[in-house]
Amino acid sequence: MKVSIAYGGPASGKKRDWDNQVQFLREAEQMGVDIIWSAEAWGMDGVSTLAYLAAVTNKVRLGTGILQVSARTPVMTAMTALSMAAISEDRFILGLGVSGPQVVEGLHGVSFRQPLRRLRETVDIVRQAFAGEKIVYEGAHHLLPLPGGEGKALRLAQPANDQIPIWLATLGPKSLEYTGEVADGWVGTSFVPSGSSATFGHVKKGAEKAGRDPGCIEYQAGGAVQFGDDLDQLLRPRRPGVAFTLGAMGSPTTNFYNDAYRRGGFEEEARRVQQLWVDKEREKAIEAVPDELVLQTNFLGSISQVTDRVRAYRDAGITVLRVQPEGLDTQERLDSLGQIIDIVRSVNKEKS
Repeated sequence: MKVSIAYGGPASGKKRDWDNQVQFLREAEQMGVDIIWSAEAWGMDGVSTLAYLAAVTNKVRLGTGILQVSARTPVMTAMTALSMAAISEDRFILGLGVSGPQVVEGLHGVSFRQPLRRLRETVDIVRQAFAGEKIVYEGAHHLLPLPGGEGKALRLAQPANDQIPIWLATLGPKSLEYTGEVADGWVGTSFVPSGSSATFGHVKKGAEKAGRDPGCIEYQAGGAVQFGDDLDQLLRPRRPGVAFTLGAMGSPTTNFYNDAYRRGGFEEEARRVQQLWVDKEREKAIEAVPDELVLQTNFLGSISQVTDRVRAYRDAGITVLRVQPEGLDTQERLDSLGQIIDIVRSVNKEKS
């Protein structure tokens, strides 16, 4: 099992603390983190900061976790990925996802209709560009070259590079199947180890349908890391984030994260938290988040408890453990990161 960390996200950019983030991420590379992921959401974008990291790191892989397919044309996405691969000496991973209707339609002014089809078309076109082919495509969302004008089929001037890995952030059954059909890796969210079949069953079905070995795909999921003996104290600050995910990450009718948790075994609980949140009963929604959901989706407690949780992820089939080390300052976060890396290494030895 590898270890990854992420930075960025909805709150990124609120503080001009980039130098501190870079210091932490460079230390993380030295400690043995395998992948650093950028997140853009509606904060900092997922590429410019990663390009900076390519210049100040040496061996860690750098991935976009994720680029929103509706925010860029497929060819621009391919150009960006080829550029990132070139300047990082092929340490780059292209992570893609569809985001959600509130962001896609609210920020980018693009219809969220047929998100999986849009993702499929994006991957198809990106793969054409990676292979150095002339880009010709006829889809529901993309038509290249545009007919009736002066456009013609072009190939990118950059050298072909069909070895750039594409990882997909998917949640629904059909999109998980598609991940199994084409992706090099799965960027997981809302993953519950005890309900892993709700995810991996679909990925494996897609892989087998495409004649692929499901074992050739990387599977990533994880959560926050915090050590301590008082579980109640560690659980409390995590509840609001889970409640927000269940209730607000999407519309009242379209919340892919809530759907995933329901399929993972928390059907009634996820519905109840969402309804309370939609009804503006925010405190009650937070209180309704079950302890077990927080525990299964994070790494909290003593070293022994966290080790057991890491084993659960390994046994569920996760090959890349994404961790979010917590602490009051940078040093505490680094200490937590060092402890979880040591735990992963020890768990890996058990398997060998």
